[in-house]
Amino acid sequence: MTTPPELRAPVVHIEPHGYAFDAPASLSILEAAAFAHVRLPRSCRNGTCRTCLCKVVAGRVSYRVEWPGLSREEKDEGWILPCVAIAETDLVLTAPEAEPIEPSSAPPRSGSARRF
Repeated sequence: MTTPPELRAPVVHIEPHGYAFDAPASLSILEAAAFAHVRLPRSCRNGTCRTCLCKVVAGRVSYRVEWPGLSREEKDEGWILPCVAIAETDLVLTAPEAEPIEPSSAPPRSGSARRF
C-alpha cells in the first residue's frame, strides 16, 4: 500500500549532486538534510547569518520565523535559508557546497540520502 501524496513528506533534491531526502514539516530543510546524512553549509541556524543560502529551482517553502534574513527581492528570485525553511512541496534546490556526512562520523539517525 502506498502513502497518499497529501500524507507523505515532501522530497528535497539537491543539485548539482543528486542527493534526495524526505523533509517532514516537523523539520527545517537543514535538519532534514542532516538526518539524511547530507551536510548543507550552516552557522547560526536561526536565519540571520545567511551561510546556508541556496536557491529554489522548483517547489515552495514556508518559514519558521516571520521574516528570515532575506530581502523581498531575494525571496522573489528564489533564494531561501534552509535553516528556517520548511518544505511545503517537493523541492529542487541548488546547493553546490552540499556534501555527504559519512555515517561513521555522524550520530545515528533515521533516514538516509539517496541519489536520484
